[in-house]
Amino acid sequence: RPDTLVAEEPLEIRLNGKPLAITMRTPGDDFALAAGFLVSEGVLATASDLQNIVYCAGATADGSNTYNVVDVRTAPGVTIPDITLERNVYTTSSCGLCGKASLDAVRTTTRWPIADTPPIRITPELLTTLPDRLRAAQRVFDRTGGLHAAALFTEHGELLDIREDVGRHNAVDKLVGRAL
Repeated sequence: RPDTLVAEEPLEIRLNGKPLAITMRTPGDDFALAAGFLVSEGVLATASDLQNIVYCAGATADGSNTYNVVDVRTAPGVTIPDITLERNVYTTSSCGLCGKASLDAVRTTTRWPIADTPPIRITPELLTTLPDRLRAAQRVFDRTGGLHAAALFTEHGELLDIREDVGRHNAVDKLVGRAL
């Protein structure tokens, strides 16, 4: 049935006006997707690193806006890592390895040391309830019967946010971008 299908469309992500990546995604939360992608690439670490995100006009020959191209502007002084040499220009929505040019490029360096993060303790009983809580919050999955999701919970199991996308990695990037 056409009303149950979720479209997958390309999204071009530009960084400070320069094309960086194209990914297939479920439209919606495009700014969060772009921001989350740039967190995972080590470009953004805090909200203050981000100046703004806008849809680009003139994305077609006739100058109309397709809402499939976003430009992410970093704040003045943000150092941009040399990710253009590590990325090919096309990624799929399926994983974070897509578009990496080498195995060394897979080892993305985080902007904050994980060792500095205090440990979180979650009981096995709470942990086993989280997948059902995630599934219960998947509104698009309810309509379509199939879509990936990522959720952010507190250490006590409170659902803070959920994002859905045709791609697993995009669902996570949308969640990370919203958290940023």
